[in-house]
Amino acid sequence: MDVKQLEAFVAVAKYKNFSKAARELFLTQPTVSAHIQNLEKELGTILFNRNNKCITLTKSGEILLENAISILNNCKKAIYDIKEYSGKIEGIIDIASSSIPETYILPNFIKSFSNKYPGVKFSISHYDSQYAISEILNGRISFGFVGSKTSNHQIKYLDLISDELVLITPIGLNIDNDNGYIDISELNKLNFIMRKEGSGTRNLTFNILNEYKFDINNLNILAYVESNETIKEMVKIGLGVSFISYMSAKDYIENNKLKFYRIKNIDFTRKFYFIYSKKKAFSPLENKFLNSLYEYFDVLQKK
Repeated sequence: MDVKQLEAFVAVAKYKNFSKAARELFLTQPTVSAHIQNLEKELGTILFNRNNKCITLTKSGEILLENAISILNNCKKAIYDIKEYSGKIEGIIDIASSSIPETYILPNFIKSFSNKYPGVKFSISHYDSQYAISEILNGRISFGFVGSKTSNHQIKYLDLISDELVLITPIGLNIDNDNGYIDISELNKLNFIMRKEGSGTRNLTFNILNEYKFDINNLNILAYVESNETIKEMVKIGLGVSFISYMSAKDYIENNKLKFYRIKNIDFTRKFYFIYSKKKAFSPLENKFLNSLYEYFDVLQKK
């Protein structure tokens, strides 16, 4: 058993896909497959169920995964300590991010961090808020940036920045309003484009409407979509309206591609969070990343 085999095993367990694991490790798929086969032969057990292209861990695989992650983390710590001693800070940081943070928050922070530590690389995976939590608790990802908060005592949430949801509409659609504020009853007259299940934006929209006794079953939902960019384009051409982060719609609004409204007497303020497992034993590099994040967003919030 060697480190390369364990890296291949953890990558396949992470993506449940040999091709994606190979791309992350900059290896060929046959090489990754060979690493897994050699590891299974050495351990005398099957690590993955391979049925109809659906890859899942066997019980032996689940046992190995927890230990493999610990071994690789210890290896990373050893390498980091040696490089730090010689004046180098290098390594890879794994991040899971939902749509809005991935596009509008994470890039600027990574740029700031990379300016200080150019030897650090990042692996950023796009997950909805719920799946990001799952990957962090499984130990496959170290950190996450998400747009919703769930009750989970194993997850640490750090408030980053505030935003709000607004109702975006086509330029040509006029809704009875009072200085940009509409009655909640107007929603029953509109066609909606909504994010798919698991989206922080969707969860927050439905939760707030439910709090105000609005029956979401009355919404005429034309389509469920994964991408905010797709939603904006669909609304722009008149297919419907949508609740969306103002942060993500700002460019369209300022360029007169969309209009937006707020709902009277309802607060659609939202926060974006940085998350990690409370049980996670951070490497020195991860601690430096975490400390830099605290510093960066404290400065950002004071501006």
